Amino acid sequence: MTTDYSKATSPTLAAIIESLLFVADAPVTVGHLAEAAEHDVADVEATLQSLAENYVGRGVTLQRKGNQVQLVTIPQAAPYIERFLGLSLSGKLSTPALEALSIIAYKQPVTRPQIDAIRGVSSDGVLRTLISKGLIEEVGRLETVGHPVLFGTTFEFLQYFGLNSLSELPSLEIEENGRPTETVPEAEGNPDQSPERSAPIEQGEGQHS
Repeated sequence: MTTDYSKATSPTLAAIIESLLFVADAPVTVGHLAEAAEHDVADVEATLQSLAENYVGRGVTLQRKGNQVQLVTIPQAAPYIERFLGLSLSGKLSTPALEALSIIAYKQPVTRPQIDAIRGVSSDGVLRTLISKGLIEEVGRLETVGHPVLFGTTFEFLQYFGLNSLSELPSLEIEENGRPTETVPEAEGNPDQSPERSAPIEQGEGQHS
């Protein structure tokens, strides 16, 4: 027997947006959501705000980076999800990597020479590590001689540290040499264990109806 969807009650905009985010395998722009839902961007923005408020205290949350949004599981649930899916624990970041990541998080977009000037040492190795872990990415090039690469943080950075958006970073004070006095927040979970990452919601994988 087939279902006659023409007789079904039309879903609310919140239900539509939630469904689109659920099946998306990557961050989605607000404009793309509005186009797919056939609604104005302003309506979608209001709906995303409402969904974010409704998710407080639940197992999923919305992560936002600029004009992109993604539905993910809460970072506090990471140990249970990794155990359920049989995943290994993530490795901790070294102190130099955390230092470089802090500079990028607070001063982005930023170039490698700018990072080196603040740290006082070469950052080639730690940048390769951060890129390989998906925590930073190339976001453009500086309009100057040589056009050096500009680095910024990624959605994986938000997931790694349990942030919903960059606006949740702790307040920052800059030392005279430009070095941040606040580092990025510690990853969620047991401090004696490796940092955990929240997992994007994927249809049919470890989810309950």
